[in-house]
Order: sequence, then C-alpha cells, then structure tokens
Amino acid sequence: MRVLVTGAGGMLGAEIVAVLSVAHEVLAHDRNVGDLRDRAQVEALLDGVDAVVHAAALPSPLSAAEPVVFGNNVDASFHLLDAAGRAGIKRIVYVSSLSALGLAWSSRPVSPLFAPVTERHPYVGDDVYGLSKLVGELIGETVSRRWGTEVVSLRFPFIGSGDRLRRHLDHVRRDPGADRAALWSWIDTRDAARAVVAALTARVEGYALVNVAAPDTTSSIPTGELMRRFHPSTRMDGPLDGFAVPFSLELSRELLGFTAVHTWRPTIGGT
Repeated sequence: MRVLVTGAGGMLGAEIVAVLSVAHEVLAHDRNVGDLRDRAQVEALLDGVDAVVHAAALPSPLSAAEPVVFGNNVDASFHLLDAAGRAGIKRIVYVSSLSALGLAWSSRPVSPLFAPVTERHPYVGDDVYGLSKLVGELIGETVSRRWGTEVVSLRFPFIGSGDRLRRHLDHVRRDPGADRAALWSWIDTRDAARAVVAALTARVEGYALVNVAAPDTTSSIPTGELMRRFHPSTRMDGPLDGFAVPFSLELSRELLGFTAVHTWRPTIGGT
C-alpha cells in the first residue's frame, strides 16, 4: 500500500512514517515540501496513492494569529480530503484532537456535560484550534458521504514520550488543575502511531469518529476525586475506577482493535 502522510516532519508524523515504512511505501510530506492549501500541488501528491494520513496542522490556537490557525487547518484539510475523495482514494485517516470538543483551549472554565465522554458529546468551546479540528472532522464526514471514501477521524489527547512526557507529568503532579481542561488524558507517541496504522486497516464503512487515548490519566489522584474536585457539574454516566481516563475508549477497542500499551506508571510498566 502506498500511503501519503502529511505533517511528516512533526513528532507524530515522523513516528507514523517510521511505523508505516516497515510494511508499506510511504510518501512523506511536510510544509517544507509544499503547501496543502494549493489544490494543484495536492492533486499531484495524490497520484498513485492508495491511502492518506492527514497529520499536518498548526497544533494550537497559539501557533499563529487566530485567522491563520483556522484558515490553515481548515483549508489544508478541505483541499487534501476532497481531492483524495475525488481521486477515488478509498481510505483516509484524519488526525483530529480531543480539542475538537472545545474543552482544552476554552477561554473560560468549562466542564464536560457527562463522563465518560463519548464521541457523541457536543462541542462546547470557543477557541479557533478546537473549532478548526471540528470542521476538519465535518470535512471528512462530508467527503465520505459524497465520494464513498472510508474516513476515520482520530481524536487524540496530549501526545508524547520521553522528556516531553516527563515534563508534562511533572507539571500535572505539581498542579493537577492544570490538566483539568484535557481531563488528564494522554497517549504515548508510539501508541498514537499504532492507532493510525490500525485506522488504516480496520474494517470501516463510511465515516467513523473515534476517541483514542491511554486508558489511564496523567495524575496519581484517583479519577473520581479529580472529577468531583474540578468538574462537579459533570453527570457521571458510568464508573471511573482508579485512574481510568474520563473518555470512552470503547469504539477504539471495538472498531479499530486498538488499546494503548505504554504507561508512565512504574507499578504497571514504563515508557
């Protein structure tokens, strides 16, 4: 299978390329190669491609001026996904974010309406990055409906390993409230790449939106206590025993056959 991977120069993109290259032919693309907002360049990239992984994006509302973040992320997603659908490419994996819920970058404290948070939770945010990822998901769903392409949108939390992960965990240890907007969710970079590979090969009909995260949180405080302390208004629809992440991962297990295997907790295993 020949796979186009955008954002290949980024942390996750580079890991995706490394994992996919073991068994597939990979066309790696990043912003130094060309502009995904240029339709002619995008169409040329897709020649001979069997599948697309779209991991390119400005990764936060602080990456550039707000109109630039929104415009870049949405325009690139539209041109790439729509062109891929028109070209008859049958599988697209869109690297989205749990920020598409609107919790992570909201300018005001906001809590999920219910937990565990499923893929059906409505958008509750006000930031341009989360909005751009939500629109990207809608583009993927529209492309699937219009062109018959199988599209899988993966909602990822904080991604990291090594020093990046350790710094994040230290920050949360010092101030558990600092991670309240992300609901203490995370995933190791290696697991995130594995999830993308699973999404490329899973049996999917039409469009699928899937939460992907490690099953445990970034905190050593039990999840139930974190939710009571920082999100007291959230309706609890199921148990969050121990350090269980407050997101539903049922679909990632059932549809993708994916479960994260790396953890930062020394009693279980190490990163």
